[in-house]
Amino acid sequence: MAIFDCAGVTVQGIRIIAPANSPNTDGIHVSHSRHVSILNTTIGTGDDCVSIGPGTSNVLIRDIECGPGHGISIGSLGWQDGEEGVRNVTLEMAVLTGTTNGLRIKTWAMPNSGSVTNVSFSRVTMNRVANPILVDQNYCPRKVDCPGNSSGVQISNISYTDIEGTSATPVAVKFNCSSTNPCSGIKLRNIRLTYKHKRPAQAKCGNAGGSTSGEVRPPSCF
Repeated sequence: MAIFDCAGVTVQGIRIIAPANSPNTDGIHVSHSRHVSILNTTIGTGDDCVSIGPGTSNVLIRDIECGPGHGISIGSLGWQDGEEGVRNVTLEMAVLTGTTNGLRIKTWAMPNSGSVTNVSFSRVTMNRVANPILVDQNYCPRKVDCPGNSSGVQISNISYTDIEGTSATPVAVKFNCSSTNPCSGIKLRNIRLTYKHKRPAQAKCGNAGGSTSGEVRPPSCF
């Protein structure tokens, strides 16, 4: 399902299924749109359950089940110069099971403009998710055109609240931000993530700054 150049859209009570090994099968892709609500949905695909592209604002995602797939993504952004940013995105009440990523923001490792700001993720349960919390500003899947460059997309004011569950990899929280445009204003509150069967997980940061409150496991790397 693609929502492009739209305003005032509500998607509610739907189920989207594709094989786990089917490439490029995003469940719902939203771009260049505003005031979009995705409510009470179940999505299992071979790519992102929900992906949010450039020029998108005021998005509400509530009560979603995701898996299999690549999780819930903002991006990829920064491929074309002059891209519009993403702002005012709220996700609350989500369950992700067996996905490659959980809550992901990804930007190309290229010196283009753009921004991601005012994003809130809350009340999310991770079940065996490989990368539960991930910001990757060095996205370059084909390893051509962009290695060695730095993302020009500015990421700021991102909050993660009441995120719990299990990571399928040792690093449950990873902020791999741009060296020229560091992530700022990241807030972690009540994070309880473990590696597999209750083993301690890790957090890794690069060029990221923020604050924590409440219980935060794994311990913050800010």
